[in-house]
Amino acid sequence: MIVAVILSAGESSRMGRPKALLPVDGETFIGRIVGALARTRVGKIIVVLGHDAERLKRRLEYLAVAFLVNADYMSGQLSSLQTAVRRLQSDRECDGMLVHLVDHPYISSTLVDTMIERFYESNKLIVVPHYQGKRGHPVIFSRALFAELLNAPPDQGAKAVVNAHRDETLEIETDDAGIAVDIDTPELYRRHVKGE
Repeated sequence: MIVAVILSAGESSRMGRPKALLPVDGETFIGRIVGALARTRVGKIIVVLGHDAERLKRRLEYLAVAFLVNADYMSGQLSSLQTAVRRLQSDRECDGMLVHLVDHPYISSTLVDTMIERFYESNKLIVVPHYQGKRGHPVIFSRALFAELLNAPPDQGAKAVVNAHRDETLEIETDDAGIAVDIDTPELYRRHVKGE
């Protein structure tokens, strides 16, 4: 089983309001992401919260997800990833985790299913989508990498693990530009969501 992990713990300081709750296509960023993931082969969906976690949890309790709270979210994104890894280490059904960021709302259910299928076919440790020369999100990490993720250097984060396993990484070419659309400022929100 692949478990989807959505990282949504940061302060959204550059955006000025919680990215999880930003409107897109008649729903919120996180609602759109969860909806897309719910239509895939992922076995569970976990959302990692941090800043203002209790208020966000109340706003999002309608979602069919499990919430984890990263008390150490100020340490950066890696700490949220590690919060999820610690939970999943004890889940024997979990073969790997599909990591997605809350500021990437344009996620494709079809692409996710292709990534999961290729993960099992290829036996690679990492699966990452690739669009016009750029890697994007989501990324699948095999459970074989969980210990390395827990010991990754804070200044490099998961990139250190990805770089250490170039030969065991499968890149999936896609024409889905959404994998590389990272919306973390009001300017990017206006450009990508409002089309300004």
